[in-house]
Amino acid sequence: MVLRMSPTALRTFALGLVLALLTGACSSSSDGDSLTLYSGRSEDLVEPLLAQFTEETGIEVEVKFAGSEELALLIEQEGDASPADVFLSQSPGAVGFLDEVGLLADLPTEILDLVPVTVRDDDNRWIGVSGRQRVLVYNPELVDPAELPASIFELTDPAWNGRLGIAPGNGSFQDFVTAMRATTGDDATGEWLAGLADNDVQQYDGNSAIVAAVGRGEVAAGLVNHYYNYRFVAEDPTHPGLNHQFGVDDPGSILIVTGIAQLASSENDEAAQSFISWLLGESAQQFFTDETFEYPLAVGSQPASVIPPADFSAVGGIDFDELGGGLAGTRELIVGAGLDG
Repeated sequence: MVLRMSPTALRTFALGLVLALLTGACSSSSDGDSLTLYSGRSEDLVEPLLAQFTEETGIEVEVKFAGSEELALLIEQEGDASPADVFLSQSPGAVGFLDEVGLLADLPTEILDLVPVTVRDDDNRWIGVSGRQRVLVYNPELVDPAELPASIFELTDPAWNGRLGIAPGNGSFQDFVTAMRATTGDDATGEWLAGLADNDVQQYDGNSAIVAAVGRGEVAAGLVNHYYNYRFVAEDPTHPGLNHQFGVDDPGSILIVTGIAQLASSENDEAAQSFISWLLGESAQQFFTDETFEYPLAVGSQPASVIPPADFSAVGGIDFDELGGGLAGTRELIVGAGLDG
């Protein structure tokens, strides 16, 4: 699914944050031996990749870290003067926004062909490099496999009262709710969120906190991205958490890709495109497979053996442009349901 939001919605979101980011923007790099990256993915994830890229190619990377939506707004404010050569986004919404306002460069065919057509932009201006799926992580000591829900809609049943954890302020949860709005409508989504609140859902700051709470037995289950539980198990094999996939057509099984694009204002084509290609090469794709337990998206790549298959054919299937308020509308819906969005 492509998570997009309207230009108006993104402009109005976190304007104060954009002004703060403008003050600290990176200086431009255009000498071919270095590039400037704006990264909506976290420093602890990206820095090892950047170090490996520089070691293998000799190209230095200057990077600015912030939220994907904040960086997209910053790039829009900077316009043709943006120092960024490449933008790495946590989900497709922010790169989709920059595509809508005409700030992305066309990617060459040789880069586009590194991934299946299902995980790249229809306009050929951004491309997916890794993917993750929404799942239900659960503690098998507290949940009988027979009661695992086929659909997220079952999580409002009284049987789950006080037993479920969510992170309503987390970007991944909000991406998922935005997708749910597009597939089921605002009314059904709002009712589901209100049903969770009425069912004494437990609220956490993020995915890791939920997985840890499930492991402690604080809650029986929680809604997270699939790879968090695998990371916990890799660090502590005694961690009891297990992942449960919802039905393939259920809103709870949304597939989200990390998108990357070159800015139209960049004059650093060689370094920018080298970086994008490298992220889809063996080194980076193996990093996503072995270190972060995400789904590698390059043609011919395979996820870690412990990860169940996922069909990313739906990534390009939904247009979110018509959603009222975009991400801001999603947050209003979450807060309106009585949750801490």
